[in-house]
Amino acid sequence: MSELRTMLADTVNRLFEDMITAELLTAAEQGEWPDALWRAVEENGLTMPLVSEAHGGVGCGWLDARVVLHGAGRYSAPIPLAETILASWLLDRAGIEPPHGPMSIAGGTDGAPLRLTREPDGWRADGECPRVPWGGRVEHIVLVAPAEGGVRVGLVGKGEFSVTQSQNMAREPRDTLRFDNAPVNVAGTIENLPADTVTLFGALIRTAQVGGALERALHESVLYANDRVQFGKPIGKFQAVQQNLAQLADEVAAVGAAGSAACAAVDLALQSGALDDAWFRIAAGKARAGEAAGKAASIAHQAHGAFGFTYEHILHFSTRRLWSWRAEYGTGERWAEALGKRVVEIGADNLWEVMTAND
Repeated sequence: MSELRTMLADTVNRLFEDMITAELLTAAEQGEWPDALWRAVEENGLTMPLVSEAHGGVGCGWLDARVVLHGAGRYSAPIPLAETILASWLLDRAGIEPPHGPMSIAGGTDGAPLRLTREPDGWRADGECPRVPWGGRVEHIVLVAPAEGGVRVGLVGKGEFSVTQSQNMAREPRDTLRFDNAPVNVAGTIENLPADTVTLFGALIRTAQVGGALERALHESVLYANDRVQFGKPIGKFQAVQQNLAQLADEVAAVGAAGSAACAAVDLALQSGALDDAWFRIAAGKARAGEAAGKAASIAHQAHGAFGFTYEHILHFSTRRLWSWRAEYGTGERWAEALGKRVVEIGADNLWEVMTAND
């Protein structure tokens, strides 16, 4: 691990270990905004690791930022940290200085297209965006939408759109936003920006977060197996339990490797200017994360028995996020199907070259 990643990991682990408690997570699920946590995260520069120094950021790469995303997943951080990191990166790439405060990202879907149009008095946004993470809680929304024959990035302030509130299984806000001729503060372009940027890079950040949540589930399961005594010895001494925990550790390692490979591929793709070159790794990472989330949650709850299902135990904060995040920005099955189609398009003669391009 590089010196920068070590420093980021130390900062994230120390801050989250001290501030993210079961009480804070419970209060957040009941609608209380963890202001002190957000201010601490922002003051430590964790919201803009990918932003250039010219725009007030750290200026590191995705492989470095993954440390922060992984930590947010491991500690079930009840704030839109991952979304703000992605939103600020998009703005920075578009030449727009990111504002302070929590942000989220939104893009249209096939059934609900989002449009940015240039009017005499500036840019305007129209359309509906379903299940936007923290959409009604953030200060700004970063929109990614077709405009003037390309794809543009726009910034819209809170209060310029209507909000229909909803939640995922982890009780994180997943709101539907409606834009009706909403004024866009600024709009910029990013060269070679994929049309499915929100889905693609949303899958990237969720893969990193799933990796963190898996690690926490393993940690809690090992602790419980060593503490829980049955038939005169800790259940962790029984071979069947050890085998299950070993399988859980395999899932943690696999998703960690897939997430790291995806972030490294993005860093390389940014150097070449072709973001779509990272698609294969991101898709593989999200597919693997989706598969692991279900298996790992099952093993963790099996290891804990009935105790793991109680609200008082901290395990459910991780497993409910695993069940939720595996479906966001494309399920594992959807990404696996997309990978299969891409492999067919690539052809047998070119597949090995594509798979090893970033190794």
